[in-house]
Amino acid sequence: MVKKKGTALLVVYTDVAVEHDADFNAWYNQEHLPERLSAPGFLDAARYEALRGGPRYLAVYELDSVEALQTDEYLRQRDNPTEWSRRVSPLMAAGGMIRNVYTQVYPSGNDADTLGRGMAPALQIGRMDVPPELEARYNEYYDTVRTPANLKLPGCLHVRRYHAVEGSPKYFTMYEFEHEKVPETLAWEAQRQQDTMHQYIGGSYGHAPGSPGVYRRVYPPRAF
Repeated sequence: MVKKKGTALLVVYTDVAVEHDADFNAWYNQEHLPERLSAPGFLDAARYEALRGGPRYLAVYELDSVEALQTDEYLRQRDNPTEWSRRVSPLMAAGGMIRNVYTQVYPSGNDADTLGRGMAPALQIGRMDVPPELEARYNEYYDTVRTPANLKLPGCLHVRRYHAVEGSPKYFTMYEFEHEKVPETLAWEAQRQQDTMHQYIGGSYGHAPGSPGVYRRVYPPRAF
């Protein structure tokens, strides 16, 4: 079995002007993603486009661990961008780019089925700041109540939660879906209405702008 999941993520969000779409997408798909996946510790990757929330584009890299970003090969790639990369980078900076690194906190380990699974057809991403005094109860509720309930819903393949090692906000939740319509189903909405997170933790937490976002995979291409 080829290992495709590790204990960390590199996540890059970008907003790019529509007139630069062709060059941006060609660069990412043909050069940048393959280059990064050639580095040790980069296990898998995919690109997504927002259907709800934002930023518009999302690239998710599955890392064996955060140490993948310290290898000689990755640092060589980072410090020696190609000519195409140098041309595209200002477009990303102009539109807005967010680069975050995360380490996995739930589940504590990945089972065999998870380790070999490829990138999901769709994602729902939550990026949350939680007041320190609420963190313990927030984590308890998410891991013992919210996540087990959502995993029973049709189309929800997996849920993983992370802490930021680089970037903010601190908490990152990634729902992996069979398709992007899962959070529009009656079952999902019914479960959302029953959720009592705020009452249980005794307060509120804040979402980053554009969160929660629902994303459809655009590369590798989907069959549907």
